Amino acid sequence: MRKIIAYFLLASLIVGAGSCKKSRLDLESRSAYDFNNYFTNKDAMNQAVVSTYATLLHQGLWARDYYYIFDMLGFEAKRTTNLQGGFAQLGSYSFGTNQENISQLWNSLYRMVFRANVVIDRATVWNPSVTSDQQLAKQYIAEAKFLRSYAYFHIVNLWGAAPLIKTYEDILKNNYTPRSPATAIWEFIETDLTSAIPDLPVTYASTDLGRATRGAATALLGKSYLYEKKWALAQSTLKLLTQAPYSYDLDPSYDNLFSTTNQNSVENIFQVMNGTWTDWSIGNQYYMFGGQETWGGKATHTGRAQEYGFKDWWNTYVTTAAVKAFKYANPVNGTSYVDPRAYSTFYGDKPSGGDTVYCESCSAGKISYPFNAADPQGDYSWRKYEYYDKVASFGGPQSSINGQVIRFADVLLMLAETYIQQGDFGATPLGLINRVRQRVAAVNYLNLGGSQTAAMNILMRERQLELCGEQSRYFDLIRWGIAKQVINSLKAAEPADGTQPFQDKHVLFPIPNVEKDYNPNVANDIANDWN
Repeated sequence: MRKIIAYFLLASLIVGAGSCKKSRLDLESRSAYDFNNYFTNKDAMNQAVVSTYATLLHQGLWARDYYYIFDMLGFEAKRTTNLQGGFAQLGSYSFGTNQENISQLWNSLYRMVFRANVVIDRATVWNPSVTSDQQLAKQYIAEAKFLRSYAYFHIVNLWGAAPLIKTYEDILKNNYTPRSPATAIWEFIETDLTSAIPDLPVTYASTDLGRATRGAATALLGKSYLYEKKWALAQSTLKLLTQAPYSYDLDPSYDNLFSTTNQNSVENIFQVMNGTWTDWSIGNQYYMFGGQETWGGKATHTGRAQEYGFKDWWNTYVTTAAVKAFKYANPVNGTSYVDPRAYSTFYGDKPSGGDTVYCESCSAGKISYPFNAADPQGDYSWRKYEYYDKVASFGGPQSSINGQVIRFADVLLMLAETYIQQGDFGATPLGLINRVRQRVAAVNYLNLGGSQTAAMNILMRERQLELCGEQSRYFDLIRWGIAKQVINSLKAAEPADGTQPFQDKHVLFPIPNVEKDYNPNVANDIANDWN
């Protein structure tokens, strides 16, 4: 089955409009393509759209850096001694304005904005005569608006005020775009997604899985309203995903969501699609170290399985704090209870609830996980997004497991939160939370505790357990306003850590030096060399 994230279009193909005035001596090849004459048919336009999706696998994003950045900042993962360099700074909150992975994230998000703007600009002037192509033009614009919104969603949440580049022409007119307030960026996201939704298909053919659907744009819009604390709008928007024309549901198998077959799950709303290195027959399995669109070719995979794998590079542990969260009071009788999702999330010992064997499908049979109770770090390793049920070790970082960006369980929990935040902690949000728990046969809650605070505490824990290792925790802690309190208290109690590194300034990322050194309008707007 074809994966749509591929590198059909290099950046140089879409940046040519800003060149200097031609000399009279310059000769122009009549067969040469440029910005104005290349994007004149559906194939060329599709290449431009696909190149915008391709940035999802650029540095700072889903091929490698994204899982490190947010698993470690959200304190669900912590480094082993194998992990060095900039990533090690993330876990200790010791990074500064030159932190390479955060800088790469900034660059790739704005690259996504730039390419989306090119798509919108060219598809708007394309003006095809064929009816089917006219519909494609609308779809391509809508896909670009979704991806542009995805980029700005991260930019506004992570940096707050930031350059807001609305069109391709904007960057030509002013290459030193000043920062816009967060409110303006949120408004732009809302406008983009609202206009994109009607022109996106509800579903695609199997050859186009991975493209943004109407449901994906609706989910991102509802999530944006939630982050803005527009509870009623978030509720009405997210509720749409539970009814026709959508047919989303919870996957009967929680493990399937993080397997090689997850692209066909009824729970998928938007994923980052991956293919193994051998699927493509070209490219380099190490492309995520900086070879995107140069020596990477069409390689479209993630290194997470290899990098997090305890039998491979083993760069991270699961934090003891994250493991402990899976043990809490039984909702029915108050006795000690271990959540079933622990088994699917990490390898550990029997009391923790983690999986204690691996290689279930190996020809030689099952192998006991070598849990070391004396390890001062806590010897818990990631099972989610791993292949260890099939192999004893990998041999290369070419995982084909698709990255979950938004899935239906996340939507149900966000929807439950909209009720609770508006003072309703009764049967409706209770039913939504229990629906997610029932999928893994977890004990149902009988009620949400009789108060908004109690209900939010339950909701927060459900999001922590259901989405552990899915780069959601950090964003949740920041938007709930409890990041400093929670992270410092957990790190202070963590074996071999004992620090309280989260400072008030860490609520926002620092504006990277790469932007400040280039853009004086941004540099002059920054306080205390941070943000």
